[in-house]
Amino acid sequence: MEDVLGYMVGALAIVSIFVGLPWLIFHYVTKWKQAATLTSGDEKLLDELHEAARRLDDRLCTIERIMAAENPNWRQQCLPGRERDDSRRLLADGE
Repeated sequence: MEDVLGYMVGALAIVSIFVGLPWLIFHYVTKWKQAATLTSGDEKLLDELHEAARRLDDRLCTIERIMAAENPNWRQQCLPGRERDDSRRLLADGE
């Protein structure tokens, strides 16, 4: 009787090591990989935000051209001591 119980405990230990532990590891690795990716909703939102940023950048360029046509020194009047920094401007598609 004790021999059968010992075999059952040994079999349970072997099954848990070779079946249960890898299943547990692969289960959480899969969950981690799924959580690390963007969902389709996230991608759609990101595309919409990119498009909104591009449109706002175009509008800002238009306003800057209008202001420069009316008063070429308007930047120096608004921000004394700072030079124009075009590197901070968002790049529109195709630039």
